Amino acid sequence: MRKIISFMHISLDGFVAGPKGEMNWIKVDQEIFDFVGKRISEGDTALYGRITYQMMENYWPTAGDNPTATRHEIEHSKWYHNVHKVVLSKTIKEEGLTNTKIIRDNISDSINAIKQQAGPDILLFGSPTATHSLIQLNLIDGYWLFVNPIILGQGIPLFVDIKEKIKLNLLTTHQFTCGVTELNYTVERQ
Repeated sequence: MRKIISFMHISLDGFVAGPKGEMNWIKVDQEIFDFVGKRISEGDTALYGRITYQMMENYWPTAGDNPTATRHEIEHSKWYHNVHKVVLSKTIKEEGLTNTKIIRDNISDSINAIKQQAGPDILLFGSPTATHSLIQLNLIDGYWLFVNPIILGQGIPLFVDIKEKIKLNLLTTHQFTCGVTELNYTVERQ
């Protein structure tokens, strides 16, 4: 069975974005791009909430075509073009979308059906609202967290309205020279 792995940048105090959704505090550099690029190149399905999908869709399809595109932009643009995208949204129309499936309702059944298909892990990128929904439905199997060396004090938290403990097993860690620490957890299932 495929697993859903939540990929998220997070502040030391547990926020994934500032109070107005700002993410200008996130540290990324070539070292992180290379590290992440290796991991996501193994995936064939990306899961997004509506807002993150629209941000991705507004940039990545043509980012690699720019004459001044970086190696990361070229590589990620190619990956984004080829990856199957699954979007949780009640408002996006599916007509005209390439390689994209919209899930409007029956999230648990729809996601579990995708998890039953053969293939590598499904990567959930950003998308705090979608992540909150999937946590409530117990559909996330792992967390790939990039802890940024900052305390925001307020913002959009990664974990909200948790009803029961979620036990995690630490698989790996990685320290980047920019101060970001990657923590790779799997959810411990009973």
